[in-house]
Formats: sequence, C-alpha cells, structure tokens
Amino acid sequence: MGGMLSKELVRQQIEEKLKRKVASDPKLHQVHMLIHSDKLNIHWPMAAGKTDEAPVNPHQPFHTASVGKTFTSVIVAKLVERGLAKFEDPIARYLPSTILEGLHLFKGKDYTYDIQIKHLLNNTSGVPDYFEDKPKRHRAFMQDILEDPSRFWTAEETIQWSKQHLEPRFPPGKGIHYTDTGYNLLGLIIESITSKPYHEILHDYIFRPLQMRHSYLSHYSESAVQSEYPVAHVYLNHLKVNVDEYRSFSSFYAGGQAVCTTEDLLLFMKALVENRLVKPEILNAMQNWNKMWPGMEYGYGLMRMRFIPFTQKYLAWGHLGASGAFMLYFPNLDVYAMGSFNQTAYRSKSMNYLFLTSFAKYQRLIDSIVAVRP
Repeated sequence: MGGMLSKELVRQQIEEKLKRKVASDPKLHQVHMLIHSDKLNIHWPMAAGKTDEAPVNPHQPFHTASVGKTFTSVIVAKLVERGLAKFEDPIARYLPSTILEGLHLFKGKDYTYDIQIKHLLNNTSGVPDYFEDKPKRHRAFMQDILEDPSRFWTAEETIQWSKQHLEPRFPPGKGIHYTDTGYNLLGLIIESITSKPYHEILHDYIFRPLQMRHSYLSHYSESAVQSEYPVAHVYLNHLKVNVDEYRSFSSFYAGGQAVCTTEDLLLFMKALVENRLVKPEILNAMQNWNKMWPGMEYGYGLMRMRFIPFTQKYLAWGHLGASGAFMLYFPNLDVYAMGSFNQTAYRSKSMNYLFLTSFAKYQRLIDSIVAVRP
C-alpha cells in the first residue's frame, strides 16, 4: 500500500478535525456533515458539538437555509417537464396585479412584464433581495424579524416589503444579483400553477416520493416521522435562535425554510444527479451557468463551485445556505457532501474550512480514498 491511508483513518482524521474546530471556535457550537460515495464505498455521517447541553447527533435535523432554493427550482423544473409551464414564460402570466404592480421599476421604466421564470431561477431578474439588501431609509429586514419574532410573514408580504424599501438592480437578463425575493415569487408561481400551497407541493413532489421522512417546511408543515433529536439551533454570530419559536422566520418560505437531516439531503441530491427527479435535458437546462462570485456560478437554483483554481478535480455543484449549510456533489470524485455549521458567520468560511483545509490541504487523504479498493 506504500504508506496509503485506510478509509477508516481518513474518516477519523476528518471527524477529529471537526471536533477540534468546534472546541476551539467560540462562535461554532455544532457541525453536521455526511460524506458519501457509492464508487468509493464510503458513508460517513459525522457531528461535533452540542445543542444546548445535549451532544449533537449525525442524524439530527437542522435548518438548511438557501439549500431549499434547489427544492423550489426542482419543483418548477418538474412543472416544466410536465408541460404546465416554460422557463421562458413571463411571470405576469401566473401572478396577480397586487404582486406585479411596481415590482420592477428601474430608472423610470417598468420591466415587470419582461421578467421570465428563468430570470427568477438564475437570479438575473434584477429584483432586489429583501433578506440581504440594505434599504436607504429603513432598517434591514433581519432586524424586523428579530425584533418582532411573533409576526408571521407571508410570501406576499416579503415581496411588498421589497417593493416598498428596495430598488431593482438592473433590467431582466442584464446582470446577476442573488435574491430571496425572486424565490418567494417562484413559490407563489408554483401555487398558482398547482392550486396548492407551496409546502404541500414540497411534500408531494419531493419529500414524500423520496422518503425524506424527517424533512418539512418550518412553520408550515411537519415531518412524516418526528426525529428523536431536537432541531439544531441556528446562530447569528453570537445570537442563538430557535427558528421554530420565531414565527417571523416564516418569511424565508420558498427561498429556504426547509428542515432536513443529512441523510434526507443525500436522498434528494442522489435522485437529482441520477435523473430520478427530472430528465437529463431539464437538468442540463438547470446547469446553464452564469458567473455570480469569484469561484462560483449560478444556474437554475443550483450553484457550481471550483474550490481549487485550474483543476476540475474539486469542482462541485449543489447549493449553500446562509447558516453554513451545504449540499454538494463532486462529479469527478463521485463524492457527495452535505451538512451545516449552523452559524451565519460560517456562510463562506464553512466551504473554505471544509474543503480547502479538509479536502485540499489533506489531498493525500482523499487520494488515498480514491486509491483504496472497496
């Protein structure tokens, strides 16, 4: 074997590194991670830290944040596949005038009726983001939901808030700007087409068929099987938030409000990769990438990331969430990685830590996995 590391040793070293990181970082309270590969014959559920005073468990549910955008985009793709919509359809075909009025006024021109479904999916609509964008004459939306945790926000209300306090960024198709407002619009479009609430379609189209039994939309639905473990808390830097007790977090809706386990996310991601959710031609359309940030491109509710420049080896696609959540597939390794750091301060650091310091820095470990025969 020439100094080759065993797969079990690889797992132990990655898991020990997670535990040391949680123990050494006062902002980091818990980490959930699952690494899986059929090709390499590995399935490694891991966890480190505590939820309150109880040790975390690898099978514990957690808030997936914007990973849920991929659920929304897949539902839209399935509607397209069934002939109920087209990616090029104008969104005005599916939304009421109360939503459309004043939705996209840019430099004195109304572009609302130029917005297509695909523009919402790939963040090229120019619609602002109620969650991240900062109003000029109002406090940030996050302050609103933290200071009034008992308020229940509908998707319609988040869109009205966006219209009232924010400005569009560019005409549809003329740029790229990540926007939760756009995904709540997609949730309303899904409801318009199916005549059912978004959360019911989420269970009907994804959770139930894939037997994602511990998954649900927080504040809207319940899981098919209640977990024996508590839902992991989300930390906004030093602020601990039990999202289920904050009714105001209903505002994230179709932009990312699902609670899942790593095993459930694996069921979903494998089904997507293996074309059991949508046909290959539809998935190809969803992977029409546009550059969003350095090292990251965006398709239809999908992100593609290159963790090491000038190599395809560590290219991954899937989605990330503001809580440090991740759901990724590395096609050149045939490796799936999913989980969460449950900490908004780790939104970008989670990827840097997990892959640049675990996978890349310890490339010999990963190469050993590839070389070891099942």
